[in-house]
Amino acid sequence: MNKNKFAVTPPMGWNSYDYYDTTVNEEQVKANADYMAAHLKEYGWEYVVVDIQWYAYNVGSQRDRFQYIPFEKIEIDEYSRLLPCPDRFPSSVNGQGFKPLADYVHSRGLKFGIHIMRGIPRIAAHNHMKILGTDKTANQIANPSSICWWNPDMYGLEVDVEGAQEYYNSIFKLYAEWGVDFIKCDDICRHDMKSAEREIEMLHHAIQACGRPMVLSLSPGPALINKAWHYEKYANMWRITDDFWDSWPLLVNMFERCEIWEKHVSEGYTSACQPAFHK
Repeated sequence: MNKNKFAVTPPMGWNSYDYYDTTVNEEQVKANADYMAAHLKEYGWEYVVVDIQWYAYNVGSQRDRFQYIPFEKIEIDEYSRLLPCPDRFPSSVNGQGFKPLADYVHSRGLKFGIHIMRGIPRIAAHNHMKILGTDKTANQIANPSSICWWNPDMYGLEVDVEGAQEYYNSIFKLYAEWGVDFIKCDDICRHDMKSAEREIEMLHHAIQACGRPMVLSLSPGPALINKAWHYEKYANMWRITDDFWDSWPLLVNMFERCEIWEKHVSEGYTSACQPAFHK
């Protein structure tokens, strides 16, 4: 099983999505880190996680039409790796990425995390961009039929081709350089796409290869109980429910889900639900 010494109990912390949706910026992340360090750290709260679309420009500007604006401008490097949007994360300029922000969070005695989507940016595939560590290009490892139905940013990977594992290795190499401690990977937990199970394994191998301990949390749910052994082997956390809203039927259903999953919570890995709130 995927036991470890850096997250033996369920990680506790703050995720930017529950209040800021896609729009969180550096100042807001720092303010929440400051509050956590001052008021919650002593009780075990330590992770500060920047959620979805930290690489995107103009987020929230068309909320009446789109949750995620299709094919909007994003920040990306020459090796098909997404970078923080400098409009929202000004310390990321000049190739620094999230390192300055991670350093700030670490200076408060906390840990830093980010959200990622399964796969490779569609824009990278369309432009035949390079991949670090291989002569294959993004279009050669992208599977254009493996598409998240609720977010337009990524293609899943052709998991059996050369260059696919190298791509995941390259992004986790970057995250290790930034000082990332926690990865929430989306569009993967409930295996909507055939490749999802293999991509979980590839993420696990990329974390091992990068040399930095990182919690791997899988979203969205509901996780598949018949795949419990797989989650336990390759991840630390997984969602047993989809977004959990404030309604009694959903709350009652949590007792049923907890009964199903209670034998699959142990040292180093855990199942979890995730609440979702309007801004």
